[in-house]
Amino acid sequence: MNSNTKKILVPLIAIFFGFVLGAIIMLAFGYNPIWGYEDLFISALGNARAIGETLQTTGPLILTALSFAVAMKAGLFNIGMSGQALAGWITSMWFALSFPDLPRILLIPLVVIIGMFFGALMGFIPGVLRALLGTSEVITTIMLNYIILFFSTFMIHDMFQKDILMANTTDQTKLISANASFRTQWMSSLTNNSTLNIGLIIALIALVIMAIVFSKTTLGFEIKAVGLNPDASEYAGISAKRTIVMAMVVAGALAGLGGVVYGFGYMQNFVSQSGSLDIGFNGMAVALLGGNNPVGILFAGLLFSVLQTGAPGMMNDSIPPQIVQVVTAAIIFFIAIRFVIEVILPKAKASKAAESAKKKGEKA
Repeated sequence: MNSNTKKILVPLIAIFFGFVLGAIIMLAFGYNPIWGYEDLFISALGNARAIGETLQTTGPLILTALSFAVAMKAGLFNIGMSGQALAGWITSMWFALSFPDLPRILLIPLVVIIGMFFGALMGFIPGVLRALLGTSEVITTIMLNYIILFFSTFMIHDMFQKDILMANTTDQTKLISANASFRTQWMSSLTNNSTLNIGLIIALIALVIMAIVFSKTTLGFEIKAVGLNPDASEYAGISAKRTIVMAMVVAGALAGLGGVVYGFGYMQNFVSQSGSLDIGFNGMAVALLGGNNPVGILFAGLLFSVLQTGAPGMMNDSIPPQIVQVVTAAIIFFIAIRFVIEVILPKAKASKAAESAKKKGEKA
């Protein structure tokens, strides 16, 4: 079995087993899995509004998944997408609320640039520590997630101007002006007043750009070379340290953009967070399912959006939406043990071939 076949089959088998495990759990607790999954898919894809909400959810997931994929290709395990996205969200939101009357054509590019810059900054720190001191990027990015989380709470409580906060609370800001919103009338009308916004278009553009970077540019080649063997890359004239820093900067910028798309497309304001942003860790799952490949990330992002948007619909049959989280976790679990699938598949194919040869021999 060639590698391309494995790349397609392993995620599909993981998804299948994930749904089967979810069905078994539903049956064990007395729920009908057929009705449950039917309600899930109807809630996510049953009408124009549901499709719009599902597509809206896909945008931030694609961007945080691309962030994880860039670092992964450089041999790094970036756990900091949640913090990087949060940094992009809060800084760009502060700017948009401070200058609400800027023209839309100017304000939207500026919030995108600001969000990407601060996301990149949060990626630059662990990148430099890893390149110069050999510090584990897993530990630094996890710790940075908490630092950014608590600092964002401090910012909104003690640093933001009172006139941009919502009345009688310091936990959330006012809504952004129409000039800064990613929502558009034509996309909303097309999907029966859903929250679908230009964030999806931005995510798709980023997807195409990163596909080109990975396959056609020197930077993409260097990132992959360093990820495969940093020592050999150094011998070939590629600076592994510079490439590691660049990979983390690009990863942080993509996650920061994910935070901007989430904030300006869905939330429309900033709300103090009590925990890490879901889009960060969900993005990691999307990247793993998609094999860190832009095309795979697109389809994996759509699948996770369907699960996320459709989960509340399962409550129509009194099935707790946490079951969907079990399905999601099971898919990731089966992806993680892909080596088992990769071992089983060739054996099954060989067994089938031997049985076929045996039958042919008996006929002869």
